[in-house]
Amino acid sequence: MEIQRVGEDVTVLHDEAEVPGMGFLPINAFVLHAEQPVVVDTGLGLPGTGFMDALGSVLDPEAVRWIWLTHPDRDHTGALYELLEAAPQARVITTFLGAGTLSTERPLPMDRVYFLNPGESLDVGDRTLTAFRPPLFDSPATVGFQESRSGICFSSDCFGAPLATAELAGCTDIRDVPADDLRGAQLLWASIDSPWVHSVDVGRYRATIEPLRRMDPSMILSTHLPPAIGRTAELLDTLTLAPEADAFVGPDQQALEALLASFEPVPSA
Repeated sequence: MEIQRVGEDVTVLHDEAEVPGMGFLPINAFVLHAEQPVVVDTGLGLPGTGFMDALGSVLDPEAVRWIWLTHPDRDHTGALYELLEAAPQARVITTFLGAGTLSTERPLPMDRVYFLNPGESLDVGDRTLTAFRPPLFDSPATVGFQESRSGICFSSDCFGAPLATAELAGCTDIRDVPADDLRGAQLLWASIDSPWVHSVDVGRYRATIEPLRRMDPSMILSTHLPPAIGRTAELLDTLTLAPEADAFVGPDQQALEALLASFEPVPSA
């Protein structure tokens, strides 16, 4: 796990996952260094990812006051319960649906949950976090937010893109990614993560993008994209194309068998 500082108030806790045939998908969690520190998502649910060690190098986990879960998928909740144990004053920001989904695996302590719906705000001491529903999402519990002090937008899965190399996936600014490659990768991700976008009314979908234009964030921080600083108009223009992008069709069983056959055999003991 890599640690990146972006702007004055945000640390990115970066990981990535290699997706055969597509590239490397960034998987980011964030620390917002507010008066009441906020951790945004808690990393991959895989052993050995080192989320708590990485977080502990940024701030004392006991100082965390809020854990904002953009939605309850496993690549966003990996170290949630470890962090709740290490941060006794922290509360989990989610929705009714988010809490219900999480509790099908392991019950959340409900006295440590804070429900926040799109359109509502939370004061974290030196700034306000205003929740919104991103235009693209793969979970009905998805809630991103914009913070009032710097104008940064935390967008959950929206704007994500699998990138060609691990180096690009871990870069600190999407300016390092060629524009055409970025657009194609984001449209591919939109088709994978939000397949419903191909069957909705295009006008109504595009209307959901306009609130983000009005928000005009200074930076967009997506779980699955390097930091996007001053690129809001470009990214929103790409979102408008999502309904017309090619629908994603995953590999079939024959492709899986060919992939498995390409692996080297595990040496016997």
